[in-house]
Amino acid sequence: MPAALPVALVGRASPRVARAGGDPLEDGSRRHPPHQIAALTGALARGDEAAFREFFDAYFDRLLRYLLVVTGGNEPAAREALQAALIRVARHVKPFDTEEKFWSWLTVLARTALADESKKQRRWFAFLERFSRHAETEDSFGSDGAADEKLRALLKQNLSALPPGERDLVEQKYFLRRSVREIAGAGGITEKAVESRLSRTRQKLKDAIVASLKHDQA
Repeated sequence: MPAALPVALVGRASPRVARAGGDPLEDGSRRHPPHQIAALTGALARGDEAAFREFFDAYFDRLLRYLLVVTGGNEPAAREALQAALIRVARHVKPFDTEEKFWSWLTVLARTALADESKKQRRWFAFLERFSRHAETEDSFGSDGAADEKLRALLKQNLSALPPGERDLVEQKYFLRRSVREIAGAGGITEKAVESRLSRTRQKLKDAIVASLKHDQA
């Protein structure tokens, strides 16, 4: 079973919905007969790339429409959740014997992915607040919504660019909300060393963000 989506599916935006065979559904897609669903999902479970292309063509738009309804028309959130759901399909799909059971499983996967993506978004806003407090960036970035959004994007970009050890330290402290004592115990170092590393990493992030803002303003 593939660990991620097959290469043929990566980067595709909004494919056509398969129209051949099956009974039409209310949303314009087609219901697959049981033998086709069994064959399709069985091939998916075996990691067959052609099956993933068929699945993608048949269900991408349908799942996107479903998530647009669930999110109240929030297309960015729906597309983000859809990408996460498709990866989960590739990792966890199993054979199904009916369209109804398969579609029910897909919608559960989609809703779970949406919930997880929403949690990630909330964690980013919480991180923004905590990082801003520790790094004392309020004077540099302002407090309006547009500035907060820009800061959040720059934080994400520069956090990703940190060396793995520094990034892991920040994530443990600000995302997983572990105490300095817990981090020190897990790493076999002193609490003072953790505080020192956190301070240097916060300053490093702040300097990188300030440099990015100055570059944008130049």
